[in-house]
Amino acid sequence: MKRIFLDLIDHMKNKKIMVIGDMVADSYLEGKISRISREAPVLILEHTGEKVVPGGAANVVHNGATLLGKVYAVGVIGLDSAGELLNQRLQQVGVNTDGFIIDEERPTISKQRIMAGGLATVRQQVVRIDKESKKPLSSHTEQKLLEYIRRTLPHMDAVVMSDYGSYTVFDTLKKNVIDWCNERSIPCMVDSRYDILSYTNVTLVKQNESEAANAAGLPDLTGQRLQEAGEKLLEQLKARAVLITQGAEGMTLFEQQGKQTHIPVTNISEVYDVSGAGDTVVVTMMLAIAAGADFFAAAKLANVAAGIVVRKSGTATTNPLELKQAIGDQFDETR
Repeated sequence: MKRIFLDLIDHMKNKKIMVIGDMVADSYLEGKISRISREAPVLILEHTGEKVVPGGAANVVHNGATLLGKVYAVGVIGLDSAGELLNQRLQQVGVNTDGFIIDEERPTISKQRIMAGGLATVRQQVVRIDKESKKPLSSHTEQKLLEYIRRTLPHMDAVVMSDYGSYTVFDTLKKNVIDWCNERSIPCMVDSRYDILSYTNVTLVKQNESEAANAAGLPDLTGQRLQEAGEKLLEQLKARAVLITQGAEGMTLFEQQGKQTHIPVTNISEVYDVSGAGDTVVVTMMLAIAAGADFFAAAKLANVAAGIVVRKSGTATTNPLELKQAIGDQFDETR
């Protein structure tokens, strides 16, 4: 079994995967605490640096690239520094960003965190400033997205739609992508924060506990409600599989014919930061399926990948070397 997973990781390399979704620039503005302002009871920070890291669907893209998949990113950015920096960051790790449509009338979705700290103080977030348009995409931008996807999708081994509710994955796009994938037997996975029930006939669905409970009309997923939610989503969406991530409890995979498999989390005592772990799960699973894995093997490998990134700070990624080491450690512990 160990050899199977190690070979699977090798076969994931260069698999073509398209990631469609809300591309976010996560910005961190760093400052050293200087003094209290005379104008108001607030800190004065001396600027020490700034970095932009991929967030939202761009984190899915980034994870796929560090796992050595050949990733095609599709989304909308603005004609601004955030979009330019995000584009550059992804290109640096080998991502194809030809599918980035520039819309001059809307900003790149960005979340700027002001971080304060010093030699004798703990670094912490002071405030976060979010920037995004609350309006749907223009018909021109929608058409450009659809044209790129229609032209490029037939060459893909797998497709992911990462919907954070910021209009990139609009209704016509959802239907067309799912139809085009089904026509060509290309596996397609969706991770939608607010609107999962609109993705009928998609191959795979990923939801966290709160998202799944909300979609199934349940207060929570305790006891038998987890099974109820998984089976309900599987039936309503006519999907082949539904994966519900459960934080410290691991994840549960629901497949057709009533098959249900729970995959426990690894090394729970070492969890540091769960930010973006769901994105890691999605892209690892789809790269594994593109490499020939069944749903269970792909979910198990994705669980191992998530176990790596939650031990890192922020929206982290993993790579084949770390994944192989974690697989080796896990099988050694079960002997």
